[in-house]
Amino acid sequence: MRKGGRIVADAEIGIIGGTGLYQAADLEEPREVVLSTPFGEPSAPYVLGRWRGRRVAFLARHGPGHVLAPTEINFRANIFGFKLLGVTRIISASAVGSLREEIHPMDVVLPDQFFDRTRLRPMTFFGEGLVAHVSLADPTCREVTSAAASACAAEKASFHQGGTYVCIEGPQFSTRAESRFFRSLSASVIGMTNLPEARLAREAEICYATLALVTDYDCWHESEEDVSVEAVIGYLRRNVETARKVIARVVEALPTPRSCPCATALANAIITERGSIAAGARAKLAPIVSKYIG
Repeated sequence: MRKGGRIVADAEIGIIGGTGLYQAADLEEPREVVLSTPFGEPSAPYVLGRWRGRRVAFLARHGPGHVLAPTEINFRANIFGFKLLGVTRIISASAVGSLREEIHPMDVVLPDQFFDRTRLRPMTFFGEGLVAHVSLADPTCREVTSAAASACAAEKASFHQGGTYVCIEGPQFSTRAESRFFRSLSASVIGMTNLPEARLAREAEICYATLALVTDYDCWHESEEDVSVEAVIGYLRRNVETARKVIARVVEALPTPRSCPCATALANAIITERGSIAAGARAKLAPIVSKYIG
């Protein structure tokens, strides 16, 4: 078990697998790394290896065997662990429901906005003597999302670039009234996991992009059967192979070094006067903030 707060160059690209995508595929010389973070234990061991010539770290969001409900996921530990491994970009895959007639089951959506309807999730690394306010106006990385769009096109996947992901608490699916309300906001898809990841990745200066894998129409669509776990899993099993192929192309295509603003998200975000920063907070968040506060 690796403990402490030192960044090591074990990986450059992180992959978060959600419902249906529990294992890394085609990794060369895979090995497991168990991390302990100041925020607790990540969902699972990270699986490290080389994929398409790049150093990759894979994490099963819901843990081995899907044992963690959305509210139970330790998002802070998951993202902090990626930071400790040296990851600078994260590609996330997750199951979502469609809120638009034109977004069909089996489609892939690459959202560029999120709308928060969660209530119980820790959403920041900061506090306890160190305050920072990052910009989340554009919560996904344009560079990674653009690579994902090109990869979807190359795989001839039906995809939609852009759109709003509504993140609900769960684990229940939404009521029909809620679903209709989210449609009135012109949102595109609904899920339970991706917004906490996007927020924390931005604070950690890690690029973040989502492959939202559509499994069903949410319950607003009264001519379709209401969402069920059976329907979700059925579509996911058919969509997982497409997701793996798309992610592989993204991994191969991402340019080095980064040229996006994600890499400097904290440059002007730390508000606490340097002399007033609590020693405990300084030590705890060193992997994230040390280049700005020493």
